[in-house]
Amino acid sequence: RTKEAKLVAICDTYPAMLKRTADNAPGATQESDYKKVLADKNVQAVVIATPTHQHKQLVTEALAAGKHVYCEAPLAHTVEDARAIAAAAKATPTSVFQAGLQLRSDSQRHFLMQFVRSGALGKNIFSRAQWHKKQSWRKASPNPDREREINWHLRAEQSTGLVGEIGIHQVDNNSWFLKDLPVAVTGFGGILQWSDGRTVADTAQCVFEYGQGVNFIYDATLANSFDSDYEMIYGTDAAVMMRGGKAWMFKESDAPLLGWEVYARKDNFHKETGIALVANATKLVAQGDQVEDTTPAMTTSLQAALESFLTNANEVTNAIEDFKTTFGDADKAALVKHLATVPRQPGATAQDGFEATVSVIKASEAVAKRSRIVFAKEWFQV
Repeated sequence: RTKEAKLVAICDTYPAMLKRTADNAPGATQESDYKKVLADKNVQAVVIATPTHQHKQLVTEALAAGKHVYCEAPLAHTVEDARAIAAAAKATPTSVFQAGLQLRSDSQRHFLMQFVRSGALGKNIFSRAQWHKKQSWRKASPNPDREREINWHLRAEQSTGLVGEIGIHQVDNNSWFLKDLPVAVTGFGGILQWSDGRTVADTAQCVFEYGQGVNFIYDATLANSFDSDYEMIYGTDAAVMMRGGKAWMFKESDAPLLGWEVYARKDNFHKETGIALVANATKLVAQGDQVEDTTPAMTTSLQAALESFLTNANEVTNAIEDFKTTFGDADKAALVKHLATVPRQPGATAQDGFEATVSVIKASEAVAKRSRIVFAKEWFQV
């Protein structure tokens, strides 16, 4: 729930799911036909959380209907569909389009991004991330037809697999922090635990190659839960761990003193000491406050992303109304130029979503073929 918007409609093709929403959203209408939702003048913005292979049709029609659109990541299951979505968003500047890469709206991640880019870690050497969770990834269903519908992510013709459906957030986080795109990816994997008819790997490893010899190693498995999920970035002076909404820096003994770390909170990890990286911690130190791990639960990345989307949608809608009231609606180019000046909360753009989607689609192909794929620059162009 967010205070920025009123939930006016929920759309789902499964009657039982719609019935469950009655208690959580009593004021919202329930629809099984998305076209009726898009035709509703009371609906200004839509959140698309359908299976990945259905995104293109819904996004393009929503944008054509003049709606603001938040689309879950990945944008699509094929590069062609993802490009069509990004192109439609680019061609509709009067609508806010936000890709569901929620870490890009997280204030803690923005703080860490600036920290990594500042050079505090020294020279970037490599990075890695993992997602481990022992589960089948298969959802139970009362009948075969419904079972096929809800387990679309287990079929390669409709899904981008573990690396795409789960790993896209960690892959994108690395590209965002490094301010770079991968030049090649090598994949490995297979069905090692859940031999139940699925056609996507339940265990996958990828090596993404970036410029200057820097690699990003990603692995995901449905066969073991040990060590859960986290991201690491390694430099010549320090390493950074991001885990559970928090982060720590591990300094090398010969690294230069930054100054503030003397006062920062320290946590022990086996034989290592992690220096807590907390947004605004330096301000607290300057005020003489103790930086303790007593902060209340923060807004989740997803909630932050949705709040950014709704705030931006509201700002753009108001800006359009103000412009038309003052200047009329004849000069479309002037309106677009005006909208470009509207301040916006952080959120992943269509281009961000497209680049991340291309990265994981090709990585999933590499996993399936156990091969190395070199990215062509034009693949990332809309």
